[in-house]
Amino acid sequence: MIIKTAQELALPVGVTLDRFIMHSQSAFPYATGELSQLLRDIALAGKIINREINRAGLIDIAGGSGTENVQGENQQKLDIVANIRFIRALKNGGEVCAILSEEDEDIIHTGNDHGKYVVAMDPLDGSSNIDVNVSIGTIFSIYRRVTPINGPASIEDFLQGGRRQVAAGYILYGSSTMLVYSTGDGVNGFTFDHSLGEFILSHKNIYSPSTGSIYSVNEGHYHSYPAFVQKYIEQCKSYNYSARYIGSLVGDFHRNLLKGGIYLYPSTQKDPKGKLRLLYECYPLAFIIEQSGGKASDGFGCILDIVPTSFHQRSPIYIGSKEMVEGVVKA
Repeated sequence: MIIKTAQELALPVGVTLDRFIMHSQSAFPYATGELSQLLRDIALAGKIINREINRAGLIDIAGGSGTENVQGENQQKLDIVANIRFIRALKNGGEVCAILSEEDEDIIHTGNDHGKYVVAMDPLDGSSNIDVNVSIGTIFSIYRRVTPINGPASIEDFLQGGRRQVAAGYILYGSSTMLVYSTGDGVNGFTFDHSLGEFILSHKNIYSPSTGSIYSVNEGHYHSYPAFVQKYIEQCKSYNYSARYIGSLVGDFHRNLLKGGIYLYPSTQKDPKGKLRLLYECYPLAFIIEQSGGKASDGFGCILDIVPTSFHQRSPIYIGSKEMVEGVVKA
């Protein structure tokens, strides 16, 4: 018979997201707590969406809604649910004066004109995959507003450019639910513990490998891609790299972030300006990858250096391990 000690019977739970945020805030004497509360609001909305996704097949919120969003894309029921949940959480939190969502054409004013921050988000990326139980995600980007406090937010607050992000991240809803974010001081990942209802620090100081052997691209559009992309794909095949493409941006990005690899979404003949949205897909993931030692390019320069001109601006993107991104740009 093995008798366990008290220490073995009561192993530590780990560092919760709230505690991590609190400790991180204490490292900055000028921090006043608003950004910390905003991150907690996003985490709360993520918990709610996690619950909705887990029971999607039971309460008839999977599948299409029969409507289109501002992008002209068919909305899934969960797109609408996620959009409402995140907007509600950010409004109630009080730290955000305005929101830009993939699902809405214009700025969403929260009524919190005293709020110091604005958020650009894709509430549920890859939502069509929910019908076949494939990982999907939320992507968010946070800016400190540049318009006067106690007045309405405007277009200038959102078109500051990727280098002005104060925080960015994503929530991955998969075999486990993870929140990964950065405030410009490295990248950390938190896994949701259902039994506790808490995000627990599981991936501290994520640093992406400088290279890898995974390439993620929709090869069904191969003949529409630029010549340099076709050349790079052929090089990947000649090196016996593994082709891994879920068709869910957050899922593909997360795998490559941890294991090393590259995600490619080039321009095509149909979409010469690219397909992914700059402000709430490309910018936040580029912020994360640079903070973890990787790189993000539109094929000509760094994603974060692109000057934004409109809310729903699109861009090609090549993102992941630094050496692989540099390889495709040079190919």
